[in-house]
Amino acid sequence: MPPPEAGDAGIGGTRFNGGMRLVVLTGAGISAESGVPTFRDAGGLWDGHRVEDVATPEAFARDPETVLRFYDARRHAVAFADPNPAHLALARLEAVFGEDLLVVTQNIDDLHERGGSRRVVHMHGELLRARCTACGAASSVTAPLIERPPCPRCGERMLRPDVVWFGEMPYGLEAIDEALLACDVFVAIGTSGAVHPAAGFVMTAAAAGAHTVELNLAASEITPLFDEVRHGPATIVVPQWVDEAIATRSARE
Repeated sequence: MPPPEAGDAGIGGTRFNGGMRLVVLTGAGISAESGVPTFRDAGGLWDGHRVEDVATPEAFARDPETVLRFYDARRHAVAFADPNPAHLALARLEAVFGEDLLVVTQNIDDLHERGGSRRVVHMHGELLRARCTACGAASSVTAPLIERPPCPRCGERMLRPDVVWFGEMPYGLEAIDEALLACDVFVAIGTSGAVHPAAGFVMTAAAAGAHTVELNLAASEITPLFDEVRHGPATIVVPQWVDEAIATRSARE
């Protein structure tokens, strides 16, 4: 899709037209205000655990009990978290932009879906899904994995969380890359800019001619790469940006 013409209305530097395509990348910062812990704290720990002990294939092979209990606990905690105004705002954005909007999330919670979004790619997997290490089938989690429920396909009791650990390939990269190359606006929300390949999405989109926007609590490691930057709590800056986007789009239709 060609870039917007110079006469198109803009909001805070972002320009929209009737057929504008958007890709929104979300990270831990968008769910933090719902009470979901961010990936790692300042000490390099994830909910009090070393990342190497709960987020690598080696950790699962060495101590599957600890890994399964860790993800069962996170799944239980997320069940009591609610989508916040930032999640709800992106659902409103989808209601207006439809198939012209794709949300790519690094988060493994389901707050986008519970907030109303449907066009979501979980590049790092999902807490509510499990994968069989025997046959490879993925399925919904219906019981704590520590109880070793059987795989719905093969019956083996060898399920692991269907999340992407360090050293594993993120999901949906081909589709994500296609969307980045076709989008007119790329927005990163609540990301640290430290985790690849997501940290490079802004460069892919910019190289294809997209306008790039960062909505973050504070400057990230890649803030200088964005055309437009708005810093503040996601529950404030995301709804503001979405309201402006919807108003501008509606005014042109």
